[in-house]
Amino acid sequence: MNRVRILRISGGVAAAALTGAMWMSPAWGSADRLPPTMTATAQPAASMPGMATSHTSPLTRKLAAARLASAKYATNLGLAKKNGYMQITPVMTNMGVHFLNPKISGFSVTKPQILVYEKHGKSFQLGALEWVFPSKPKTPPLPGARFGTFPAACHYADGNFIPKASQSACPMTEPKTGAKFTFWHPLLITMHVWIWYPNPAGLYNSTNPLVAPFNKG
Repeated sequence: MNRVRILRISGGVAAAALTGAMWMSPAWGSADRLPPTMTATAQPAASMPGMATSHTSPLTRKLAAARLASAKYATNLGLAKKNGYMQITPVMTNMGVHFLNPKISGFSVTKPQILVYEKHGKSFQLGALEWVFPSKPKTPPLPGARFGTFPAACHYADGNFIPKASQSACPMTEPKTGAKFTFWHPLLITMHVWIWYPNPAGLYNSTNPLVAPFNKG
């Protein structure tokens, strides 16, 4: 059996993980060039739900910093993987495929813990950045932020997961695929920011109806 170790997550939440793996956090319910869905001409901030109306607002500056920092990954999944991001989910409906960097903890606007990619055949395009918290922040890390949740779940080497209330309830292999168990995490609070793909449901909405065409990968 693989050696399991306990990782401490962002201020006190412990999760079991195989060496080299870590917790993940796609919301549940609730590179160097621009990808083809974006244009070089920015839309007025007021036209994007959840964004401030002033181009010099704190939110605008933070979003600009996040976009600049993640531009190298926009259409370059290979670089993201090289820099430590690993696949942790299959394609999730109206979200995409989630890739986690286990070395990143806490909140930094230029260091998202998760990159959410839209998959079309063998091509991947960055859609959203995502951050994870052990509990809902008392002060939103970004103005007007909205949050989602991901239930306690078991995760497997092939990116599949099974919601379970405790690690002891996790099958040691994924029942349908036979993939090995890698880690379990408790209930997590998530924050999506759709900075690389427009989202008519809102900048912070967990899901995006415009990425529905990519739901089959």
